[in-house]
Amino acid sequence: MKRIAFILLALLFSLGATKDVTLEYISRYSDLAVSEMKRTGIPASITLAQGILESNSGQSRLAVKGNNHFGIKCHNDWDGKTMRNDDDARRECFRVYPSVEASYRDHSDFLRYRDRYKSLFDLKPDDYKGWARGLKKAGYATDPSYANKLIGLIEEYELHRFDKPVKVEREAPLKIEAPKIVPPETVKKEFRESVKLSLSRSIYEQNGVPFVYSVDGESYRSIASANGLFLRELLRFNDLDREEELEPGTMVYLARKKAVAAKGVDKYVVGADGETLRDIAQRFGVRLDALKKLNPLLEGVALEEGDTVRLRKGE
Repeated sequence: MKRIAFILLALLFSLGATKDVTLEYISRYSDLAVSEMKRTGIPASITLAQGILESNSGQSRLAVKGNNHFGIKCHNDWDGKTMRNDDDARRECFRVYPSVEASYRDHSDFLRYRDRYKSLFDLKPDDYKGWARGLKKAGYATDPSYANKLIGLIEEYELHRFDKPVKVEREAPLKIEAPKIVPPETVKKEFRESVKLSLSRSIYEQNGVPFVYSVDGESYRSIASANGLFLRELLRFNDLDREEELEPGTMVYLARKKAVAAKGVDKYVVGADGETLRDIAQRFGVRLDALKKLNPLLEGVALEEGDTVRLRKGE
């Protein structure tokens, strides 16, 4: 009987100690999580919950020896220090950071620059349940209970209190999937002078450049004609040497694209094999020749999942 009582007391003590460590972790890193939320739009509650879970409240080997609080593995685009640690398999490669701050920043960038997490940035800032389930669905972790564990931590420690509305300082780059509709009369003057925009369809804008989505039965020639452009102009705007078959839903730019992506959209991590530099140039409203200059080592190379493509100078 005494032995059972001793075990129960030890268990209660252990649980209490764990909670104290977690509360200390929250106190120490909540400001950092909020700072990242302002920078990228990722809820602070999610960042903190992932940090607690992935690093065992800062006590894991990865966190202590490598400042890696989010269990981020090396992947193809990492050129920093590494360490080996057992995870799903033995001695897997993990990233090592010079500081915890660097780990938090890389975690934010890891989510916002990878294609598989793009839908998360369409969620409401306080939808921590949607973020938790979305992270699990996107494959952040293999644990089938991962989303429930994150939600449990957020609610147990009231981490959602850190998710107060904030002004995001830098636009999450994956908002490119929802370009804004621009009424023809509001398109910039220089575009109006060079392009006679059709009034019968929605005109969108990406990186400040107007474009349309093609519909069934259209061609580059018909779009050029409808918008007062020469065919060769339209092809040049879309980085094409000659006219090709146009699939419905294709982005077709009606003016010259920019030399760099929008501010805050610094780089892109290829989400799947087969994606080309032109695909990325179209997606971000950047000229293909400019993209090649930013990424000289990638010109003529077949892109693979995990490759990093620079979208702005000096980043």
